[in-house]
Amino acid sequence: MARTFRRQRQSHPIAELNVTNLIDLGFTLLIIFMIATPLINQEQTVPINLPGESKRPQLKVDKETKFVSVSLDTKGNTYVDNVMVTPRDLSARLHALAAEAKPPVIRIRADGTVPYQRVITLTDELNKNNLTRIQFDTQAK
Repeated sequence: MARTFRRQRQSHPIAELNVTNLIDLGFTLLIIFMIATPLINQEQTVPINLPGESKRPQLKVDKETKFVSVSLDTKGNTYVDNVMVTPRDLSARLHALAAEAKPPVIRIRADGTVPYQRVITLTDELNKNNLTRIQFDTQAK
């Protein structure tokens, strides 16, 4: 008579959750955010406290639109694409931008404490060079 030494196995569900894929996804997202954050902050190298406005939905922008930022800080300096320029150089840079086949949209980034007259002087200089597509950068409250 043959005897079997097998134990009867009971089928029971696996109560452990495999979280390896979730950990991999978490680390992947962490790496993406670590790379993307400096790129977002790269544009804001001129220390400016933008004036605030209430939140509103963002408008869709054509991907072929070129933007050039002109920044005014509290010390009286003017920057074009984060490069400090003198008033004489500003006029020459704006004239060169206006001469392009498709003039860019000018983003005015003025500190909230900058005198209003400086902003008006800048917009007047833009209008003299036929740069009429202007956008004022603000921060949402």
